[in-house]
Amino acid sequence: MTADGANESGPGLEAPAKIIIADDHPLVCAALTHTLRSAMPSATILTAASLSAVEATLGRHPDLDLALLDLHMPGARGFSALLLLRGQRPELPVIVISSNDHPRTIARAQQFGAAGFLPKSAPLAEMLAAIASVMAGGTCFPRHDVKRSDDDAKLAAKLAQLTPQQMRVLMCLADGLLNKQIAHELRLAENTVKVHVAAVLHKLDCHTRTHAALLAKGLEAEGGAPARELAQAVGAI
Repeated sequence: MTADGANESGPGLEAPAKIIIADDHPLVCAALTHTLRSAMPSATILTAASLSAVEATLGRHPDLDLALLDLHMPGARGFSALLLLRGQRPELPVIVISSNDHPRTIARAQQFGAAGFLPKSAPLAEMLAAIASVMAGGTCFPRHDVKRSDDDAKLAAKLAQLTPQQMRVLMCLADGLLNKQIAHELRLAENTVKVHVAAVLHKLDCHTRTHAALLAKGLEAEGGAPARELAQAVGAI
């Protein structure tokens, strides 16, 4: 684990802070909450078990200092939750915590804007050191030898143009939903959904909903080489 910008003795853990743990696994969430409350007695620890709950918490707590984010939770498609959080609250540092610690997953988390990455198997001391580093303004990622991906860079740049609502619409397109279904899912008027879909296609330079859905599926948090379809889709932009 490499940290940048903070002393590993943990000065970032001493100050009062407000942290959200976004994980739908009750035992993991409880363990993280207990760990943080023991190490940071003055901290406020919030939890959320779905992407919609995360967004609701963001709305109620504009003073959050850190997000610990699992990549797999209801409402999220791989790195979509990370991109949505970065779009809504670009100043909020996010540490991805995942059982998938494949080097490519770590590299993609970094490339998509995370401030750190923690495997769920990380020792307690390592976890607290990483959190201290990020809380102090640094970054912390396990060592990996995966090079920066041009396809991921292009995809991230395209998706960064989307508003949070447009990102939600894109995720619905990836699930194959029709405009009427998206309107019901997001509680929007169908005409509003049509406007958002048009904006998504325009910003992503996609001619069809299928093409946009294919790009969204490229956010899946899977290890290994990028899917050939993703490379072709991004290359076509």
